[in-house]
Amino acid sequence: MSPVSLPARWRSVLPHLDEPLPPDRSPEATAGGEDTGVSVNLPFTLVRQSTQNREFWDIPAEVLDAYRSFRPTPLWRARRFEEAVGARVPVYVKYEGGNISGSHKLNTAIAQAYYYAKAGVRELVTGTGAGQWGTALAAACAMFGLRCRVFMVGTSLRRKPYRGTLMRTLGATVHASPSELTDVAARSGGGVNSLALAIGEAVEYAGRTEGAAFCIGSGETYSILHQSVIGLEAIEQLAALEADVDSVVGCVGAGSNFGGLALPFFAESATTGAPCPRLVAAESSTTPKLSRGVYAYDKTDATGVSPMEAMYTIGSSYPIPDSHSAGLRFHGAAKVISAMRHRDQVTARAVGQVEALEAGRVFTRSEMVLPAPESGHALAVAAQLAADGGSARGVVACVSGHGYLDLSAYQQLADGELSNEPPGEQALVTAMDRLQPVPGLAVVGSGHGA
Repeated sequence: MSPVSLPARWRSVLPHLDEPLPPDRSPEATAGGEDTGVSVNLPFTLVRQSTQNREFWDIPAEVLDAYRSFRPTPLWRARRFEEAVGARVPVYVKYEGGNISGSHKLNTAIAQAYYYAKAGVRELVTGTGAGQWGTALAAACAMFGLRCRVFMVGTSLRRKPYRGTLMRTLGATVHASPSELTDVAARSGGGVNSLALAIGEAVEYAGRTEGAAFCIGSGETYSILHQSVIGLEAIEQLAALEADVDSVVGCVGAGSNFGGLALPFFAESATTGAPCPRLVAAESSTTPKLSRGVYAYDKTDATGVSPMEAMYTIGSSYPIPDSHSAGLRFHGAAKVISAMRHRDQVTARAVGQVEALEAGRVFTRSEMVLPAPESGHALAVAAQLAADGGSARGVVACVSGHGYLDLSAYQQLADGELSNEPPGEQALVTAMDRLQPVPGLAVVGSGHGA
């Protein structure tokens, strides 16, 4: 493992994009509608971090103090994993699982709790899939004296009940989604288990509760900014090792750990003029928004009242097949990741849960670290690139979280009970046909395989 200093500033990729991100729309906007000026219920600093073409943002002292309890995080060359997968080039891993939440999510949870507390908010409400984000927000709220309420995808909570226990231990109130607390859940008929619904429940609950605010930690531009500490550390650590990589890999639900690792490499390349490594998003084959989706305006949650965002999406109405990688079961990708995907600055590969968990099992046996199923997708793609000639010099991958609360998935893998359920082609077409294209673009499959 290599030494590294804790970054004192976050780094934004926005100044290095060719054009601004497409503006959000109100749900009522027509296909040809312009910016509607949708209001954003966020602390002003988070709004600025999402919209200003400012590259560096000082990390507040209180946030840095909290980071020091678990950052910098380790990066090492996974030599035994290389041997196990037949790699022809080095594979480096950046491990984000060594904190109370067990994942990278704590990087933005701490920052957001700090800004919301300064804005006078008393309770943060959120939705979570695998539970890593809910756990991170519960921890951050405990740090800054805020109440926390979490709506967690019900199937995931039942599989991983100790996620709920950990969140409650940190002081949070936890509900299985769909719950009996919201109208949006009632309209779902009680049979839908998706991150979009859990987020929708949180949006509705926060909107009607005095002193509360909805908070999310994956696809928003400010969240990806906060995650840039991952890539900033990785660049310094690789330089200390005199390592040369030409592929950067992270798994993608909405895009925070992938963006956190990959986008600082893009910004560094744009600044120095050095070639940029290939930025490869590893997604679930059940939710292939970047490899089979369309670039269009879509909902971010199930309420239908939140702003529509320009994203690569398979459609918010698509019934996503069940899988153990609940953190990847989101229909769309972050708007900054989607914009870069449209410009071929990001590529994507879809991975089935069996392949992902098998990669995780190999990594556990070779590197003595148990990765989350979501991180197994990144490891599977890293192994492919290192073994099949997809990388000429080296690969760095983000192992975004540990899998100690996902052991039931590994048990089912060992028992031969898992399969890869592909998306239904006609259901995908139907869900995507309803979407509004980003102006000037046709609503067609991207076809951008990595």
